Amino acid sequence: MKILILTQYYPPEIGAPQNRLHELAVRLQKAGVEVEVLTAMPNYPRMEIMDAYRGGKIREEVIDEIPVKRAKIFVSKSKGIFARLLNYFSFVFTSYWRGRRLENADFLLVESPPLFLGYSAMRLAKKLNAKLIFNVSDLWPESAEKMGVVNNRRLLAMAYKLERKCYERSTLVTGQTQGIVDNISSRFPDTRVFWLPNGVDVEFYNPDIIQAGDLREEIGAKKEDILFFYGGIIGHAQGLETLLEAAKLLEHRTDFKIILQGAGPVKESLLKLNKELKLNSIVFREPVQKSEMPSILKSVDVALVPLRKLDIFQGAIPSKIFEAQAMKLPLLLGVDGEAKKHFIDTAESGLYFEPENAKHLSECMIEMMENRANLKIMGENARAYVEQNFNRNVIAENLIKELNTLEKI
Repeated sequence: MKILILTQYYPPEIGAPQNRLHELAVRLQKAGVEVEVLTAMPNYPRMEIMDAYRGGKIREEVIDEIPVKRAKIFVSKSKGIFARLLNYFSFVFTSYWRGRRLENADFLLVESPPLFLGYSAMRLAKKLNAKLIFNVSDLWPESAEKMGVVNNRRLLAMAYKLERKCYERSTLVTGQTQGIVDNISSRFPDTRVFWLPNGVDVEFYNPDIIQAGDLREEIGAKKEDILFFYGGIIGHAQGLETLLEAAKLLEHRTDFKIILQGAGPVKESLLKLNKELKLNSIVFREPVQKSEMPSILKSVDVALVPLRKLDIFQGAIPSKIFEAQAMKLPLLLGVDGEAKKHFIDTAESGLYFEPENAKHLSECMIEMMENRANLKIMGENARAYVEQNFNRNVIAENLIKELNTLEKI
């Protein structure tokens, strides 16, 4: 069996889809599936081609025994919709012209978003005689419309039409959460849908063998301080202003810090807000390589995972949850729906606060600061739950079983 993974995002870039797809590729390969990746020149999240790849120096490489083919892509630091569309569509065209020279495959798995990559995926699947698997990690364009990121009615109509076309031409549509799967099944009842959740490498994120880094010393934290940690994209969807507003409500306390690690389109506005609020408890850090994350997570006390209060996020499970829970970090979760059901109601591995409710968040922070013994219990529950339900090895095994069934169709 041979599978081609088509994605705009892949290591050495840092991010959730990059890690998830690479970890899946490695496990499929180890199980005997021939895997090849077609992706863009690495540029995310800084939106500039990484030095080693500039000028097309590296067009082919092998990462952890996975052959990776790269195509050119237009990048710009502009946050405008025109620059973003150029970014997406440049890779749509270059990925097709790069991919059409590859050998045939049994399956082509394409990552969405960006949804527009479906144009290339459908043509390449036909060219390479491959069955199309459309992997949905975010319900685009629905989420973009509801967050107000895209308001152009003509563009949205085109995107919804493309979404339907991609699903109807796919042998299989995979969804990252059960909410995504249910949404697609309800709108496209004739489409074969499969839950392909994100997960965690429980051996890599193992708190019993990881040593804490020097993060506390670096940020000047006292031994008794509780460190609340957010690591990921500093974007529109997360509603990170709520964290700063909660810190303002707790400015009379000196026994905590909130760490915001990452890069993204709203980081500058958050830095400005932090300055206006004159907060001493907020620490901004640049993104780091995956290899550094276990020691960082070992150094903090609570994982903060917020999203904006939108219905579209009822089915969301942010990927940063899995690594934190594997490292026995209790969760302070500002995400309703599926994530709350898994990690708060069932696993009992943290506390829930209403999304975008700074007062409720501050109250939960106080509860954690004043009941520190409970943090250890929540952490033990966290590790046990992800080991049983979100182990990457088991996820890959289940996908292989589904692919074996599809081969017979």
